Amino acid sequence: MSTLWSKGTQATDLVDDFTVGNDRVLDLRLAKYDVIGSKAHIKMLESIGLLEADELETLTKALDQILNEIEAGEFILEDDVEDIHSQVELLLTRRLGDIGKKIHSGRSRNDQVLVDVKLFLKDEVLKLREEVMTLFETLQKLSEKHKDTLLPGYTHSQVAMPSSFGLWFGAYAEALADDMYMLRGAYNVTDQNPLGSAAGYGSSFPLDRQMTTDLLGFASLDYNVVAAQLSRGKTERAVASAMGAISLTLNKFAADCCMYMSPNYGFIKFPDQLTTGSSIMPHKKNPDVWEIMRGNCNRIMSAETQISMLCSNMPHGYHREFQLLKDILFPTLELMHKCLQMADYMLQHISVNENILDAPIYEYLFTVEEVNRRTLAGMPFRDAYKTVGIEVNEGKFHYQGAEGKTNGQLTPADLKHTSMGSLGNLCTEQISAKMEAAARFQSEYVK
Repeated sequence: MSTLWSKGTQATDLVDDFTVGNDRVLDLRLAKYDVIGSKAHIKMLESIGLLEADELETLTKALDQILNEIEAGEFILEDDVEDIHSQVELLLTRRLGDIGKKIHSGRSRNDQVLVDVKLFLKDEVLKLREEVMTLFETLQKLSEKHKDTLLPGYTHSQVAMPSSFGLWFGAYAEALADDMYMLRGAYNVTDQNPLGSAAGYGSSFPLDRQMTTDLLGFASLDYNVVAAQLSRGKTERAVASAMGAISLTLNKFAADCCMYMSPNYGFIKFPDQLTTGSSIMPHKKNPDVWEIMRGNCNRIMSAETQISMLCSNMPHGYHREFQLLKDILFPTLELMHKCLQMADYMLQHISVNENILDAPIYEYLFTVEEVNRRTLAGMPFRDAYKTVGIEVNEGKFHYQGAEGKTNGQLTPADLKHTSMGSLGNLCTEQISAKMEAAARFQSEYVK
């Protein structure tokens, strides 16, 4: 196998297979970013006299050609080439001769990989940002559309107090706003340039690290060259942590949907083509999409722990285990994109039950409302609580707050919940403003 580090001896095939693993396949996702990083690096090399102007022009044109091949799907990692960095340098040397060999001056594969990964993750985080925003907007629209449809709320899986579909959808929208802050934090951690740290101890070449930082659109540098290498694993963990936060939100929403789709609840439904059936029970409409999403979100949440365990017992500097980070993070990113996209797709087709509360099981859903009504009428709260409790025990309880209406006919307006964020005051605009502030990192940090 052709390696950049070869000094005349070759590893056995068994060692190659064990140490390279799946890295060659995963590396293809970094090909574009390797070329982008190399273009910035050679421009800097020319500025400090390590390349002539005509050499820079020749190398840039060759790199642009390779970038076009990558974008056209024509770029391949040859069987006897170790990784994407080796392939790019091999192509340059094959096409340009000795000029191609100059591209690696002042850098190591260590900072080269770091640059590639960080550029890749910046793009991935921005894609996640847009997908989270799309799902957020869908939830907000559903919250407003169904804000007057009451829904039973549960604590300890027991019927508790009145909620609404507006409150339910809106809750998950605001949860995504919190998750967006996590995503923003992950972006900030990622948006620092490690190029020029070389193998972790810098270079005796007079590298202009600020120049490559500006050329690559990073907000800042990893200044200390050792700290730049310490960011390996930390960056991946930050992104995994943000995805874990989003996944926890989606996991709970998926669990709600599985429960609410059950005939025992019957709160929501989806078209037949979005559910599955049973091989022997013709009546079944299974929530397979939400169950798979619930499971995949659990897998996504585990990524941060896997990364932490992988990186936790290594001293500073590069270690080959870092290669395994891609095995953890790259498939996790794919799952996260799919889950966000599928959640939005499913919600485009959701139907809600507008006649839930007339069922006898919800007879005591309004006990707190009745206690509060009597308290507002002048009865001490503890007395109101006790008398309503006695009526429940004796089977005599009836909510008196909306005369002439059955439970199923009540609306949030009847319940007089006016405090911020409650049934009658969903604060949709304020939640949108919160998300807008959380998602503002793109305009602030992307150059």
